[in-house]
Amino acid sequence: MAREFSVVIERDAEGYYVASVPALRGCHTQATSLDELMARVREAIELCFEFQGETVQPLDFIGVQKITVA
Repeated sequence: MAREFSVVIERDAEGYYVASVPALRGCHTQATSLDELMARVREAIELCFEFQGETVQPLDFIGVQKITVA
């Protein structure tokens, strides 16, 4: 059964792309290109399923907000 998950992608100060899957605790990875990142995040999701089981329900993506904290 195919399932969809929202993936949050950011770029760090060193230029690496960092992905996290909010619906799966601890599911994150990084890579130097977006193509490599997407392959790695699929692998990370599969590993999370092995560890957490397939009972995880995806969250609905609402959006991203930036906030400034002094």
